[in-house]
Amino acid sequence: MIRTLLVANRGEIARRVVATCRRLGVATVAVHSDADADTPLVAEADQAVRLPGRTPAETYLRVDALLDAARRSGADAVHPGYGFLAENADFATAVTDAGLTWVGPPARVIAAMGDKLAAKALLAPAGVPMLPTWTDPDLITEYPVLVKASAGGGGRGMRIVRDAAGLAGAVASAGREAAAGFGDGTVFVERYVEGGRHVEVQIFGDTHGTVVALGERDCSIQRRHQKLVEEAPAGLAPELRRRLHEAAVAAGRAVDYVGAGTVEFLLAPDGAFFFLEMNTRLQVEHPVTEAVTGLDLVRLQLLVAEGAPLPLTATPPTTGHAVEVRLCAEEPARGFRPATGTLHRFAVPGVTDTFTPARGLRLDSGVTDGSVVGVHYDSMLAKLVAWGETRTEAVRALAGALARAEVHGVATNRDLLVRVLRSPEFGAAEVDTGFLDRHDAVFAPLLPADELPLVALAGALALAADRRANAPVLAGLPSGWRNVPAFPQVTRFAGADGGELAVRYRLDRTGALADWSTDPGTDRQVTLVGAAPDRVVLDVDGVRRAYRVHRVGSEVFVDGPDGAASLTELPRLPPPTVALAAGSLLAPLPGTVTRTHVGVGQRVTAGDLLLTLEAMKLEHPVVAPADGLVSELPVPTGGQVDTGTVLAVLTPE
Repeated sequence: MIRTLLVANRGEIARRVVATCRRLGVATVAVHSDADADTPLVAEADQAVRLPGRTPAETYLRVDALLDAARRSGADAVHPGYGFLAENADFATAVTDAGLTWVGPPARVIAAMGDKLAAKALLAPAGVPMLPTWTDPDLITEYPVLVKASAGGGGRGMRIVRDAAGLAGAVASAGREAAAGFGDGTVFVERYVEGGRHVEVQIFGDTHGTVVALGERDCSIQRRHQKLVEEAPAGLAPELRRRLHEAAVAAGRAVDYVGAGTVEFLLAPDGAFFFLEMNTRLQVEHPVTEAVTGLDLVRLQLLVAEGAPLPLTATPPTTGHAVEVRLCAEEPARGFRPATGTLHRFAVPGVTDTFTPARGLRLDSGVTDGSVVGVHYDSMLAKLVAWGETRTEAVRALAGALARAEVHGVATNRDLLVRVLRSPEFGAAEVDTGFLDRHDAVFAPLLPADELPLVALAGALALAADRRANAPVLAGLPSGWRNVPAFPQVTRFAGADGGELAVRYRLDRTGALADWSTDPGTDRQVTLVGAAPDRVVLDVDGVRRAYRVHRVGSEVFVDGPDGAASLTELPRLPPPTVALAAGSLLAPLPGTVTRTHVGVGQRVTAGDLLLTLEAMKLEHPVVAPADGLVSELPVPTGGQVDTGTVLAVLTPE
């Protein structure tokens, strides 16, 4: 029986495992890097062990450090979570060789399924359908194709190629990304199915020979081949569902599977389906399966690891529908560029449960107010899951909670997720892996452009109310009131896009809004109902609207009925700045320069690749915006940079 469990991971999945252990009476041990020393996980676990360093290679990927943490804390079992070493056969072997219980499938199964090429060869004889696959690019006879990393997952090391001309570059880039993410740069090529759906089957096995399917999930809404929206059950005809479950169970039995696993399939528009990979771990999206089955999959993992038989021998019935979204620190409109910073506020209304199977609104998060989002780890902040009696109810509840959430300080994909959930196509379950490529409208912010002046006005009035509340003298006078109202109060903001917005307003002796205007302007008729430092109520064209305002230094976060905006109050007298050399290309985010593709003095044309920047486990190309001459490359390969660092100087020709 497991007494003390070490969770060899971080963030929300580690908190998820700790939550189930607490209910079962199992003591827990967290491990943490220096960057994660103040995270909620460290406070919640019974014990915590420091892994010196900040990067994954220094901390969560060190087998020796993890085993030493288990020894020092007295742990007798290890749960790997997902990511990092969760699908590392050598780690599983090292854990069992140390006399500890490994909460996962045997090392031999992890090794067999970890190599996607080997997995295909092993499972094809069991009747699991496969896509045409090539390891020699010269033998490819049809396009489009998908370049894939043989090891690892999470969308890293994947590239779509539509003609032979782009194949060599895609193979090289995918190989570099795979090597950086998984330590193995081996790639292969599959036929790419246009309009396909990503449908996966949750399987579970025990040491007594039982392998069952616990239902399926649709994970078709993806960016960069990484899932963003998942739901259970998938919309399938009964016969197709039966065949998918049978194929998944056949895959599990072919390798004597033990523990939680997922068999992923690509479902073609004509109803044919093909094996993609088997994930030998708990999946990020496991909460939707828990919601519709009522099962705690982490509990089942622990029971199976202790040698107990599964408490079920067939696929359980499902109730209702569950949908999950991954809230990530990224900017979708800028190519899903990862975002960093301090999360000043993170609040989601209506949450009924956290880290536990639930039929309501569930939040699994690795962050809280004040969390710092850095560049070393994955960009996912939290998962929000809604269950409903019907798919429509679940989708509506999830979209509403997301739209009302307060997420301040770090750019996220929240608006994109809400627009996807509320799109007519998603509502009709018309989804496939190319959904985002076809629907540009979902990349627009929730807040309409003509609502921004109202948001800025609310922000300015809240700042005025805050100044009055803290005024040392004459606190009873309205902010900005003058005996001779010749000039209005002016508050200038910078928006998230860098544009400037000026708000001019004047309050009369009673505190009412005498007049106001903005630049850019608007013709909305506005009456001030009430203003406090954290809440402003306006009557806009006869409709009362409330705005929540949160100020942190010069940053002003406003959440209104139509969306949210992040504004920065500009000083009346801007400080002097250092002028940059003309043609300077700046780092869009913190990261590491992993490759320099050009040299000083080299002529380049618009679109040429200059540098490759790595952050949050992904490569980000820096390309020439115009023809010119590379005159400076101030950052060497391997150099660390912050946002705004000059990466190169390009002299236009």
